[in-house]
Amino acid sequence: MLYDHVADLDLQIDGYDLERHERDTSSGFVRATTVVSLHGDGEIGQGEDVTYDNDAHDTLYESSEEFSLTGKYTLDEFSEQLSGIDFFLGDEPNQTIFRNYRQWAFESAALDLALKQADTDLATQLDREYNPVRFVVSTRLDDPPTGDRIIDWLDRNPNLEFKLDPTSDWTDDVVDRLAATDAVRTLDLKGQYHGTTVDQPADPALYERVVKGFPDALIEDPALNDETRPLFEGQEGRVTWDYPIRSVETVTELPWEPKWLNIKPSRFGSVQSLLETIDYCHNHDIQMFGGGQFELDVGRGHIHAVASLFYPDAPNDVAPKAYNDPDPSGNLPSSPLSPPETPQGLEWE
Repeated sequence: MLYDHVADLDLQIDGYDLERHERDTSSGFVRATTVVSLHGDGEIGQGEDVTYDNDAHDTLYESSEEFSLTGKYTLDEFSEQLSGIDFFLGDEPNQTIFRNYRQWAFESAALDLALKQADTDLATQLDREYNPVRFVVSTRLDDPPTGDRIIDWLDRNPNLEFKLDPTSDWTDDVVDRLAATDAVRTLDLKGQYHGTTVDQPADPALYERVVKGFPDALIEDPALNDETRPLFEGQEGRVTWDYPIRSVETVTELPWEPKWLNIKPSRFGSVQSLLETIDYCHNHDIQMFGGGQFELDVGRGHIHAVASLFYPDAPNDVAPKAYNDPDPSGNLPSSPLSPPETPQGLEWE
């Protein structure tokens, strides 16, 4: 099992720091994250909290409360201690998944630190190799949707591939124009989100338009009901799941045995849950690709590292940070991303 390779890593923590980051994004919102830095034995391990609540980042960063983290552990022992800490300081987060996001920040920082203290990196510890990472660019269309944004991107780099978020105002003409590019690899219907700014209710007309219009693309997170489920009969192998996937148990609870899953490490909360789910996918012939969370700092490199080890050739939604800028400029990295020549810890870039 993958987790057995890292569970017993020794870990010494002498203290920690928090650093808040903020940036405008191409999706029209201001993104805030918090970088967790754990210090010990002359090394620093880092992780990134991707909670989608800027006020919650302010509360964490400005709090004078000190979490009990110092000491000597194994990675597994430290993970167990983290599970008993309220990192939201008595407040109830807007979404329960935010607790996983914050725990992942501390767990990934601990994994990074433990690997550095052992003078190794994740690939070596797992007896695997880093490989170049294929990535797609995730973006929404202009408003109203025309497809111009995708055409502009392809004029800039004709080799780009995309993950798009269809909405109910996509017309047949928009679908035809996008399909003609042969550059759309995944379409995220956002049907599993509830109470968020990106909710997209079940829309049978949209679903049918997308399923038929992009016959070779993956379809992510449909909302299934009496009207929409029949549209996926015979298409189950193209359906991939993202938002519900947080553990092996959540995979087994899906409407059918999946052929594809979107793996976002922060959703799992713990290193153990992430690696156990990857093991499960390997054992059940489930293909995976990586997903991002608008990471602003080290978290982006971490998802590159995981993708590089387990699903490097998949349509990974892990484009480098510069692609999320409101107005990307300069020479942007091309796919695939080359692995580092001298990796350390969980770092990849």
